[in-house]
Amino acid sequence: MPDQLRLMHVHAHPDDESSKGAATTARYVSEGVDVLVVTCTGGERGSILNPNMDRPDVLANLAEIRRQEMDTARQILGVRHEWLGFHDSGLPEGDPPPPLPYGCFALQPVAQAAAPLVAVMRRFRPHVVTTYDETGGYPHPDHVMCHRVTVAAFDAAGDPREYPAAGAPWRPAKLYYHHAFHRQHTEALHDEMVRRGLQSPYAERLAEWEPDPEYDRRVTTRVPCAEFFAVRDKALLAHATQIDPDGSWFAVPLDVRQQAWPTEDYELARSLVDSQLPEDDLFAGLR
Repeated sequence: MPDQLRLMHVHAHPDDESSKGAATTARYVSEGVDVLVVTCTGGERGSILNPNMDRPDVLANLAEIRRQEMDTARQILGVRHEWLGFHDSGLPEGDPPPPLPYGCFALQPVAQAAAPLVAVMRRFRPHVVTTYDETGGYPHPDHVMCHRVTVAAFDAAGDPREYPAAGAPWRPAKLYYHHAFHRQHTEALHDEMVRRGLQSPYAERLAEWEPDPEYDRRVTTRVPCAEFFAVRDKALLAHATQIDPDGSWFAVPLDVRQQAWPTEDYELARSLVDSQLPEDDLFAGLR
């Protein structure tokens, strides 16, 4: 086992580190794991999703406010943090959608955009890296680009022929994709709400959501972390421009979430070590 395990999360925007895998992060930090969150963009083109923060002064200073929110969430989670420095692409809306803005993250050549992430990987030397799957988790161009860049950096970081100016090679052992919002998870929350006689916020969504057994089989690793869901909630609330405390994120009570689905879920996408599937630990095979 390494002297200290190191975990790197690569995310598209500030707040993604709190909405995806934050309880896992808090659990591993409590165990002494060194965790680094890398955020690809500053979230400059994000919408203000909390009505209480939808003010002209917030909109005018959104980039700086989101940096401050990220720093607060970093402290709550107990992690290190680095910005890659790319510009938010925004979420195109319309039919057809408008073109992406010039110079944004999603329009960068993948090999070029991966270079700073390779440098961070070689400097931090993570044993495990997480990011999104090929869909981005949802169809935001920055999330899809984050997937592409992270996979490229993961594959290149250990190769001395790639990015020779980015530091001494380091090969991470495992790459995972987040699966935070899959149907089985949502269905379990819905069923527990109904069992307790509470109104589920997911009834309409589930009625329109076709089961996808092939997707459900992608989850290989479920990390028990229910005792850290409250930390995750606190980190989420730090992103006040993005999270409405009276909105859908908190429509299901904490104890219901802990009872119905006490894990955060991942797909093992790459591994250089042997571990038995299914797993309950991102560091399975490394301990």
